[in-house]
Amino acid sequence: MLPPRRPTASLAVAAALGAASVVAGPAGPASAAADTIPLTLKNTSGSSEQVYVYVIGTELASGEQGYADESGAFHAWPAGGAPPVPAPDASFAGPVNGESKTIQLPKFSGRVYFSYGQKLDFRLAEGGLVQPAVQNASDPNHDILFNWTEYTLNDSGLWLNSTQVDMFSAPYSVGLTAGDGSTKETGRLKPGGYQAVVDGLKAQGGGWEGLVQTRGDGTPLRVLAPGHGVGSGAIPADVMNDYIDRVWSKYATDTLTVTPFKEQPDTKFHGRVNGDRMDFTDGTGAVVTSFEKPDSDSVFGCYNKLDAPNDQVRGPISRTLCAAYNRSTLLTNPDQPDADASGFYRDGVTNHYARLVHDQMQDGKAYAFAFDDVGAHESLVHDGAPKDATITLESFG
Repeated sequence: MLPPRRPTASLAVAAALGAASVVAGPAGPASAAADTIPLTLKNTSGSSEQVYVYVIGTELASGEQGYADESGAFHAWPAGGAPPVPAPDASFAGPVNGESKTIQLPKFSGRVYFSYGQKLDFRLAEGGLVQPAVQNASDPNHDILFNWTEYTLNDSGLWLNSTQVDMFSAPYSVGLTAGDGSTKETGRLKPGGYQAVVDGLKAQGGGWEGLVQTRGDGTPLRVLAPGHGVGSGAIPADVMNDYIDRVWSKYATDTLTVTPFKEQPDTKFHGRVNGDRMDFTDGTGAVVTSFEKPDSDSVFGCYNKLDAPNDQVRGPISRTLCAAYNRSTLLTNPDQPDADASGFYRDGVTNHYARLVHDQMQDGKAYAFAFDDVGAHESLVHDGAPKDATITLESFG
């Protein structure tokens, strides 16, 4: 299961890249499995541009942050500075269109970045690696076409996903060969899906078109996730307010029931709006946690007024609330979470970014916001003893 995550902050120092990143499986014994597994990079993008690849994260054996080369060997980052200084070039050439390349994927919790036509500009601050923050127009990577996948490989297995939590950009899918020889894959778009997401947001109006970023020649570079859009002013800050107001009104008189643990169906929490907060009670009627009325940014980012600590009460309730707000199911179903995706995104006020991304995935699964794994709707492959993994750079067409 994936832990909660927030989109990367503008020019945030990712000192805990991997340790607090998207994919995190349970830790295993220190030497129970091979140090690397084969990762095959397949290029079916149709692009003639050179691809550059980076494997970046936390080496689990040492807890140090750095990068890996094609052989899977670890290289720790040198000290950073203030202002941030250029990082060593951690890139290696990816496969050209129509070809594949196999490297060794190490026991990291981190990311595999890939860029087209130009290397990424990574910097080191005093606290660690600075991540690209393309919602910031002055970020040196703003005009580069790139994307990344996130993974953890440890002695308990591999967790590998395709993520759209920060942005929807250069399309790719992920897969693995399980220990029993079966294969798993997710993240593949429908034919024409990349442009369909871009066109869908432009047609949606209401400010959603502001999430689309293009190069000077008009080529779409990416679509920002709406949380970044609110922060950068690309989308109106009140874009979800009407739905939030209606939810607040409904549960002033009705009761919202949250059953956050699938394996614990008798653990239920009951929510009612009480003035400026929503109180949740347990089976004894005792208030166990309360939430202020959220704003759009809190909903999109699953943080702030919907903060989700790693506990057994507030965090699980918040995860469920966040998913239901983004999917706009709180008015139609007072028993959360929803397992059936057929009712998601039906309200006129919803996370249209997530709606379109999910709609254009062949298997319907995506990681379009931080808690898209509630109800198992995320684009993740996992196996406890994987033989190998794949990342396929998919067609833009």
